[in-house]
Amino acid sequence: MPEVEVKNIQNEKTGTMTLDEPIFGAVVSKGLLHEIVLMQQASMRQGTASTKTKGFVSGGGKKPWKQKGTGRARAGSNRSPIWRGGGTTFGPLPRSYQYDIPKKKSRKALFSALSSKVKEGKLVILEDLEISEPKTKAMANLLARLGLQGKILLVVSQILENLDRAARNLPQVKMLEVRQLNVYDLLLADTVVITRRDVARLVEVWGNHESA
Repeated sequence: MPEVEVKNIQNEKTGTMTLDEPIFGAVVSKGLLHEIVLMQQASMRQGTASTKTKGFVSGGGKKPWKQKGTGRARAGSNRSPIWRGGGTTFGPLPRSYQYDIPKKKSRKALFSALSSKVKEGKLVILEDLEISEPKTKAMANLLARLGLQGKILLVVSQILENLDRAARNLPQVKMLEVRQLNVYDLLLADTVVITRRDVARLVEVWGNHESA
């Protein structure tokens, strides 16, 4: 079973924690992670691109010229796709790009992403995550003491106001509740920070579905 150091907010080692094997010690499947990330990115697409076919372009009610005798090609409407200012053929219309993947497969990918962070040494477990005051400077100082750089994902059981106000103005920091945890944000983060208590909550929320 994987074992990770536990630190306090002064970056001092206070002990170790043995993590749940199925969740934090799973086989890292790059193919599965790629599949889930594509699904999440597709779900984030707005799908608002829109074009007009010739039926939606204004004008074009009158035949430009008579069918025969002019020496020109036959034409029924100046809103035809081959005309300048005409409609678009097979252009994009508003749609949803979202699709689903089986829940069991998604959980397996989540465990794979968490396990990759453990194996890479990018999972930081704290005894507690306390902010003295709800200010950006307090959070910045905490991250500096911990020696954390790059994109940081804070995983908490519940987003408290003081913590949220301290972190929201730091563009490199993102905070998620345990239930919101997902593969995309895990892989995007350079470091995942979580408290000992919230690790137990994570196992409680996600581990009880393991055999579902």
